[in-house]
Amino acid sequence: MTGAPHIPVLLDEVIAALVPQPGELIVDATFGAGGYSRALLDAGATVHAFDRDPDAIENARQWPETAENPPRLVLHPRRFSEMVNALAESGLARVDGIVMDIGVSSMQLDQAERGFAFSAEGPLDMRMSQAGPSAADFLNAADEAEIADVLYTYGEERQSRRVARAIVAARPLETTADLARVVRKALGYHAGAPKDPATRSFQAVRIHVNAELAELEDGLSAAETLLGEGGRLAVVSFHSLEDRIVKRFLRDASSVAAGSRHLPQASGAPATFERVSKAVRAGEAELARNPRARSATLRHAVRTAAPARAAA
Repeated sequence: MTGAPHIPVLLDEVIAALVPQPGELIVDATFGAGGYSRALLDAGATVHAFDRDPDAIENARQWPETAENPPRLVLHPRRFSEMVNALAESGLARVDGIVMDIGVSSMQLDQAERGFAFSAEGPLDMRMSQAGPSAADFLNAADEAEIADVLYTYGEERQSRRVARAIVAARPLETTADLARVVRKALGYHAGAPKDPATRSFQAVRIHVNAELAELEDGLSAAETLLGEGGRLAVVSFHSLEDRIVKRFLRDASSVAAGSRHLPQASGAPATFERVSKAVRAGEAELARNPRARSATLRHAVRTAAPARAAA
């Protein structure tokens, strides 16, 4: 991930799915370093960009499009699950496209002081918003059963109980190196093994601290509400937990008879999305220049005229 840290993954495929046109209004739900927004602005669209990370918003304030009259880049320092209310405050009820790039950004991974990765030692933080309880707060206060549940559910760690027991025994944990060392010792890791077992635990704790999967579910519902007829949705995810949520959402939304446990609908209700894509993954050329793209999956679809299920 460090070879090309700020290259947006599947950029060409995302832009092809969104088909941005001059004057259209598109939401970049996860601004990050702004790679998708840059391409959308260059195509002539107006972009409303969301990011709960204050560093991402501060960097974006330097972009010239924020100073245009009217601005073509409008920044929202908040969660993308809040986009319906945020855009309503700007007098907007419909948009032409929405892109989401789920999970931690390369910028955040590259900053040791943010505590997202164990490649360089930093404080055990992992907070995207830089506010609220940190990873250290959770791991040093939660009981063993709760920690084990988080590791199993969000990291798919099969030895979650063993790892949780080791974490509790080693408390207090203060740095990323502390957590990585405890997990590796619990799982018998040896340098040179093909995959560091600490990866699963770091993913799990990060997802829990930031409530990422609930945020994704709420964001998809918000996208269904905001997109007008013919509006395009493109979602890039990086692991199976996220992709399953996106796949299930689009499957349920495109079925005239199926309902979702998150957004129940009456049997026979009209589909809210159509032209749902299969999974799109990076080609060899992109993988060669951007290793982070290896785990990326894009799914996209087009909004129908049917009322959003959440409002039905």
